[in-house]
Order: sequence, then C-alpha cells, then structure tokens
Amino acid sequence: MEFETKINNKMVTVKLVKKRGMKHTYLRVISSSMLQINTNYYFTQKDAEVLITNKQKWLEKHFNSIKSNIDTNEFYFLGVKHKNLDERDLNKFYKDEAKKIIPLIVEKYSKIMNLYPSSIKYRKNRRTWGSCNYKNGLNFNTLLVKFPIEIIEYVVIHELAHIKEKNHSKRFWSLVEVYCPDYKCRVRTFKSLL
Repeated sequence: MEFETKINNKMVTVKLVKKRGMKHTYLRVISSSMLQINTNYYFTQKDAEVLITNKQKWLEKHFNSIKSNIDTNEFYFLGVKHKNLDERDLNKFYKDEAKKIIPLIVEKYSKIMNLYPSSIKYRKNRRTWGSCNYKNGLNFNTLLVKFPIEIIEYVVIHELAHIKEKNHSKRFWSLVEVYCPDYKCRVRTFKSLL
C-alpha cells in the first residue's frame, strides 16, 4: 500500500509494507522521494500518518542528508555523470536516447526469451520504471537511460517476463532469473542509485 505525505514542504511517497508476525514498526528513508514503513498486519494508514507526524524532525534530518550530489549543470547518462555544457533540454534528450537504446535491448531479449511485445511506449514517470499491460504492450520510463546499461537490461527482461507471467509469482521470478541470473544484485544496485 502506498500514499503520499508532505515532508520538508515536498511530497513524499510512503510505502506501507505489512508483514504477519512483526512485533515492531520500522521507518526507513529509501530515497529523496520515498519512505518505507515495515510493520504488522494491523497497522493502518492513520497509524502511519501519526508515526510520521511524531517522527517529523527525524525524517526532516534524514531527507536533508539525502541531497543530490549533482549540480543543475550536470546530468547522468548510462551511469556516467556529464556536464551540461550546451544547456540541452534533458527531458527531450532522455526521451530521444530512450527511443534509440531501449528498442535494441528489447529486440535482443525478445529473441532470446521468445517473448514479443505488441508495442513499446516511452514517458517520464515519477514512480514506475517499466510496465506491461494486458495487451502485452510495454511502457518504459525515459529516465531509465540515466542508469548503467545492466540496469536497463534488467528492467527490459523484467517487463518481457510479464508477457508470460502477469504477476510477481515464483514462476515469474524464476523466468527472470533464467535470463538475468544476477537480477537480485542488479536490483540492489538500482535501488542504491535512486
């Protein structure tokens, strides 16, 4: 379950992860725009809102410490930091590059996995990096090209696997692992870069 709240005058997504048998509640700052609460099955959104209010100073301190080390005149492309010397429109740049890079990776892994999308679309999203709809159309976040190629490959393999398995079942993850044996490592790297 997810909801949004304001911390430091900025909207932050709160991910509420409920687990049976958990005795304590844990608050974790995941990124500059995401907070995760691991708790028991009976913990409600209202409980989460009260917890966030009570921990406001602690949260402000942690969100302030996660300041981007990238200047406004710099940008990332395929995991490498560049100077934006020509002051290019980065949204347009990322979209154009995504349309060049991602189809080649989709084509490569479609052949290997024998899973073919009905369409490929691109847009800048706040939350999702990729998705597969019921018609097997794939959507990719244009900002994916900020990350190293191994991360883009993982997201492509993940979404192609959804053509065959529409949920995150054991069969789905087994399928991903066949074509991306180190996917857990890539996911950890991906999360550390967010």
